[in-house]
Amino acid sequence: MTTRAPLTVVVLSGGISHERDVSLRSGRRVADGLQSSGARVILREPDSTLLPYLRENPPDVVWPALHGASGEDGALFALLELAGIPYVGSPSGAARLAWNKPTAKTLVARAGVATPASVTLPKDTFRELGASSVLQSILSVMTAPVVVKPAQGGSAQGVSLVNSDDDLPRAMVDAYTYVDVALVEQCIVGTEISIGVLETDGATVALPATEIVPVSGVYDYAARYNAGETRFYTPARLTDDVAARAAEAALAAHAALGLRHISRVDLIVDDSGTPWFLEVNVLPGLTETSLVPQAIEASAHELGDIYLALAEQAMRDAAAV
Repeated sequence: MTTRAPLTVVVLSGGISHERDVSLRSGRRVADGLQSSGARVILREPDSTLLPYLRENPPDVVWPALHGASGEDGALFALLELAGIPYVGSPSGAARLAWNKPTAKTLVARAGVATPASVTLPKDTFRELGASSVLQSILSVMTAPVVVKPAQGGSAQGVSLVNSDDDLPRAMVDAYTYVDVALVEQCIVGTEISIGVLETDGATVALPATEIVPVSGVYDYAARYNAGETRFYTPARLTDDVAARAAEAALAAHAALGLRHISRVDLIVDDSGTPWFLEVNVLPGLTETSLVPQAIEASAHELGDIYLALAEQAMRDAAAV
């Protein structure tokens, strides 16, 4: 009887994005989970020595636990594809589409999922047409509250909930601090939820929805990563019918963007029970306060077993290409 050698997984965390600290925490948790399920784990930073290292010491799988542009914009995925190295995550082209929030909203809306009305504004538009005129045009159509966010990015960095028209200019400046394109979106009042989507053993499933209730009323960076700042309910306090509709919306968004292995879809459920798509994360946070791990545990699975199953799925998908 032969014993299969442990899977060798290189977990990437850290990087140079604004979300470096979150990535380090996610990477450590992924590494711990994989090791608990018998994998051999090498934890590395995505630095100038990474690609030569992977060429000389090809692992069975790479798991990018990176957040922000360094991991989620598809560039790293494309390099791993070129090198023929299996990795946990979406195809590079799909990641590029999902990373751009306005593009993701358009594609998901075409799939029949509701998404809030919005306008995408490059910083250059303000310079050319004048900030005052542009803001007046927005406020003539949208009424507070609105949400202003960078067109790319995560962890709610640069995101503002604008309850007064007078606060919109400051919110635009905050968003432009991160990238040169901002998204202004009509705020949908309702229950904020997040749904993880996993692909293991050839099946795509939606995890139980997690309801998000920040103590401050705003699910900002501190509320996401500081214990005690947010109350979570998994499963979310939704009727079975509404929960099923939300799960269908999450699966539809995952499919519409061509995502793979793991994603997290953020939604608002309004008073009528309609789920509204906000955005999707192709490398969701996996820290001790993150939503996908909470949902995995609520579904009666061990984190390590799911992480190992995702790594094995990545190997099968790479072999099938």
